[in-house]
Amino acid sequence: MPEGDTVWLTARRLHQALADRVLTHVDLRVAHLATVDLTGLTVIGVGARGKHLLVRFDSGSTLHSHLRMDGSWFISRADSRPAGGREHAIRAILGNAQWWATGYRVHDLALIPTADEAGLVGHLGPDLLGLDWDLDEAMRRLRERLDRPVGGALIDQRNLAGVGNLYKSEVLFIERVHPWTPVGAIADLRRLITTVRRLMIANREHPEQTTTGLLARDRQHWVYQRSGQPCLRCRASIRHADQGEAPQRRGTYWCPTCQPSGDSRDPACTD
Repeated sequence: MPEGDTVWLTARRLHQALADRVLTHVDLRVAHLATVDLTGLTVIGVGARGKHLLVRFDSGSTLHSHLRMDGSWFISRADSRPAGGREHAIRAILGNAQWWATGYRVHDLALIPTADEAGLVGHLGPDLLGLDWDLDEAMRRLRERLDRPVGGALIDQRNLAGVGNLYKSEVLFIERVHPWTPVGAIADLRRLITTVRRLMIANREHPEQTTTGLLARDRQHWVYQRSGQPCLRCRASIRHADQGEAPQRRGTYWCPTCQPSGDSRDPACTD
């Protein structure tokens, strides 16, 4: 699933192509929106809220979408064919005289009054890349369940919005915290959250994501998707296990040497 920085960059590129321009071509290929006509409306802005995308119109309405695991938006010139995928995968096209934005396999498409956006995204915690970022509120939400393993708590979008498996695994490695450590046992929770935000800010301007500062193959990340490979810091074998309960059960990566388990349960490697 795309991380918050990827969604932030997608929103910025959509905003650059669509904002302050009149829609001349709209095609929403989902049954409940098939008869909706947005042509003639002006896009006043595109924003991200965690992993949600919000396209706002001068009519006082908002088009919501979510990328989930396989969704994407591509920008192409209005006089060219949509770029980015196969025709049957297109779920939405928003076009003006200069640019077309084509959504491939985007999910949860909904047209709602802009005033009602909270009904879709109001449950989310503070957005790590949002203008209204609130560190104290994020900490308060995380501390509501001190016994919860930090790995699961970080990717719970109700605590803080935008963190996925990549940044969860990477920040815990950088801060030498075992993924199953209870939130209440973390000595400096403020530093942990500040670090993950710093990583996301560093990567939000470009599609490549690196937490090591390197872009070479198998060197972009410390532990993420490196199960069985040697740790870049100590050479121990990186481990992987599923963490959490459905529907939030996700894979977690860690180094057993750099991130000792302490009092938390060290699950068996699933590889």
